Amino acid sequence: MHKSRLAGFIVDCEGGDLDKAASFWGQALGYDVMPLSDPEDEKYRELDTGPNGLHIEVQRVDHPSRVHVDIETDDIEAEVERLEALGAKKIEQIRTWWVMEAPTGHRFCVVRPQREDFADTANEWP
Repeated sequence: MHKSRLAGFIVDCEGGDLDKAASFWGQALGYDVMPLSDPEDEKYRELDTGPNGLHIEVQRVDHPSRVHVDIETDDIEAEVERLEALGAKKIEQIRTWWVMEAPTGHRFCVVRPQREDFADTANEWP
């Protein structure tokens, strides 16, 4: 048995100034851009939505700009298997998460829990 739910969304930005992109999206959505906590995460900027708000991130990518969703789970492999049974396919594992593609062609990621209230509010799957 495992749990999962929508974690949030990621704004993928091809090229350009990532700080300016994060500033735009932060101002557009009404959130501050959080300072980098890890220098190795230089291609990511997180917006401060609070401990139980959706995870919103701006990231530098090598593909055309788009927005994708993240699904957070307490068991990444079990959630990936559940989504594969629904017709999704694995694209690439990055660090601790999986990039997947829905049958509709949309890319999304399966990630570890992002918000503090995950255990209390996520969907439970057999």
